[in-house]
Amino acid sequence: PSGAVPEEGPECAGPEEPCGRGGRRLRTAFSAEQISTLESSFQRQQYLGAAERRQLAGRMRLSEVQIKTWFQNRRMKLKRQL
Repeated sequence: PSGAVPEEGPECAGPEEPCGRGGRRLRTAFSAEQISTLESSFQRQQYLGAAERRQLAGRMRLSEVQIKTWFQNRRMKLKRQL
């Protein structure tokens, strides 16, 4: 019918859940302290094992996936710089 308003998709329940179909998580805003900790860990070791990732995630109150993704992105940044 004319004048019909299309239905809106489901709203986000929170930053951990994707919005609608094909939605993506919100970008994580790391604090300066978290970035400092991540950078110092990266300087010591560019690849983390599961145990180190779990320990770092617990200490920083982030998920293991966030830690893993940060390290992947940081390695790519280093590769681009070289």
